[in-house]
Amino acid sequence: MGQSAARLGPAAGRRGRLRWAVCPVPRAGFAFAVLCALTALLAGFGHRRGWWSFGTGLEILQWSVYGALAAGALSLVGVVLAPLGRAWGTLSWALLGLVLATATVWIPWSHIDHARVLPMIHDITTDPADPPQFVAVLPLRSDAPDSAVYGGPAVAALQARAYPGVRPARYRAGVPQVFRRALAVARAMDWRIVTAEPAQGRIEATATSFWFGFKDDIVVRIRATPYGTRVDLRSESRVGHGDLGANARRIEAFLARLHRRMAGGAPPAAT
Repeated sequence: MGQSAARLGPAAGRRGRLRWAVCPVPRAGFAFAVLCALTALLAGFGHRRGWWSFGTGLEILQWSVYGALAAGALSLVGVVLAPLGRAWGTLSWALLGLVLATATVWIPWSHIDHARVLPMIHDITTDPADPPQFVAVLPLRSDAPDSAVYGGPAVAALQARAYPGVRPARYRAGVPQVFRRALAVARAMDWRIVTAEPAQGRIEATATSFWFGFKDDIVVRIRATPYGTRVDLRSESRVGHGDLGANARRIEAFLARLHRRMAGGAPPAAT
């Protein structure tokens, strides 16, 4: 029995040393992954609060992703080493670090990958031939890099191929009724209403993104036609060559909500 204990002694000592060496790795990977995730979040919120420019925010986000790749690799090493060192208590830290690092990399990468198939346009309208014009929001765009002047047939052609579902809507109801419900939809979508002019059938508003605080301006034009009332929209970003499809999704979401409020109305229809 004494000999058995003597034989087990060195083995137990080696396992103890291995466990001691393994334990810091999963925890370090998890801590690094948390740091990178928080830095990625801060990249956007810092820009939203005006602490740094858009370019600086993107650079911070880029380095956060690089760091998350390293954190993921470190956590993966921890996943492998924890069973070898029988440090089962640290395996959960390694797995959490791997999941968090993957999310930190995947979320920005998915947006970049999505942008590759979308045209580099940031001004979307249901009426490219006669786009609704901004009036009240123009002073708010005075220092915006993107012009409020519509890009013309070239932009319209790109939009038609990428977003064929962006079309005007027509309703049998009169302009006042459609205007009231359109304004209610705009408020329900948490847009900041800049102006609402019932006599002109025009609503102008601004939508702000959650993360980076990007501001997109919207104008809703409501006109009487021989067949009822027509609703057109235009949504344009203040910064950026592309918009990752945000403006088109916003227009489609608005018209879908408006249609649900307009009992008996026709769905969005081509001109």
